[in-house]
Amino acid sequence: MRVVLKKGGLSRILRSGQWVLGGAAVIMLGYCGFVLADTWMFQNRERRLLEHMLHDRQAANHGALQIAYPTSPKNPLPALTHGLIGRLEIPRLGLSAMVIEGTSGRTLRRAVGHIPGTALPGQPGNVGISGHRDTFFRPLRNIRRNDIITLTTLFGEFRYRVVSTRVVGPSNVTVLDPGVSEILTLVTCYPFYFVGSAPNRFIVRAERVT
Repeated sequence: MRVVLKKGGLSRILRSGQWVLGGAAVIMLGYCGFVLADTWMFQNRERRLLEHMLHDRQAANHGALQIAYPTSPKNPLPALTHGLIGRLEIPRLGLSAMVIEGTSGRTLRRAVGHIPGTALPGQPGNVGISGHRDTFFRPLRNIRRNDIITLTTLFGEFRYRVVSTRVVGPSNVTVLDPGVSEILTLVTCYPFYFVGSAPNRFIVRAERVT
């Protein structure tokens, strides 16, 4: 059986296909633009909020920033504005990102997330922070041993020195096991340039510098 299309009919089909593909491209570009703009605005808003709260806290403590965090990782998170933890920075890599409580898709689209159930900065134990490999944590591909990671919170500035990196499977949760010392674990997907859902996890382990 042969299907015969007139020349005019084929042209209309091709034009319709072009319009459909063009419309889909515009929608995709619009969505990407929305995501980028939303992330940029969220980061700036949270950064300004943290600076404002730090200023007020220092003023209330006569210029002193460092105060006591809850001593136990089991204590609930202090009541900050919608889960704001602080700001994570790795100066050598030019990485600076706001840290929010939780690891939902919406959270990790806008920030890096503190992994629930892990310690908070300043507490003994393992502070777990997760981020996407293709946005905030992309610079981690160039991280090195002895790089300094800074976490600035309302309860002080905490500095960590990178001691190791490793690649593990997604089911390996032992990297978040608590310890007696203060450690920081950064988690992102791996390989960094993998297309689709990456099969492994890249782990950065750092120890508190006191």
